[in-house]
Amino acid sequence: MMRPAVFFDRDGVLNEDDDYAFDPNKIRWVKGAQQAVKAVNDAGYFAFVVTNQSGVARGFYEEWHVRNVHEWMSRELAIFGAHIDAFEFCPHHPDGLVERYRFLCSCRKPQPGMIRALIESYPVNIDASFMIGDKQSDLDAAQAAGLAAYLFDGSDLLTFIAPLLAA
Repeated sequence: MMRPAVFFDRDGVLNEDDDYAFDPNKIRWVKGAQQAVKAVNDAGYFAFVVTNQSGVARGFYEEWHVRNVHEWMSRELAIFGAHIDAFEFCPHHPDGLVERYRFLCSCRKPQPGMIRALIESYPVNIDASFMIGDKQSDLDAAQAAGLAAYLFDGSDLLTFIAPLLAA
């Protein structure tokens, strides 16, 4: 059965953007983020995270660090009765120091590859779905995948998303 989805950028939308966040002990949630994910779950939407993680290509941290943060986020969200259905991340960057990640790929936003991968893996109603990002590249990726997109202002994520879920 087709369901709508909310595609969240991670850094700057769910957690504070502290430049290359990879240590769960230093992650700070954006105000209202956990409650916003719960509201998305309660409204029957898929909740997805699509995040560029060029810190991997730049040699700042490894892919397992990213997965570790996502596992931590999942545990923290569970405390609120919330969950993310899937996390997608892009470790690539054309200027990366780590050779195996140094290329221009189709998953790095503003390319729509991560979004398209989720749409292919889940029964997503594209017409009722949307992306929330804090950068133009997030919005561009969503639009390239055929989704509506909204630029988050960094205030309270629950207050921001509530009218979008009610529409």
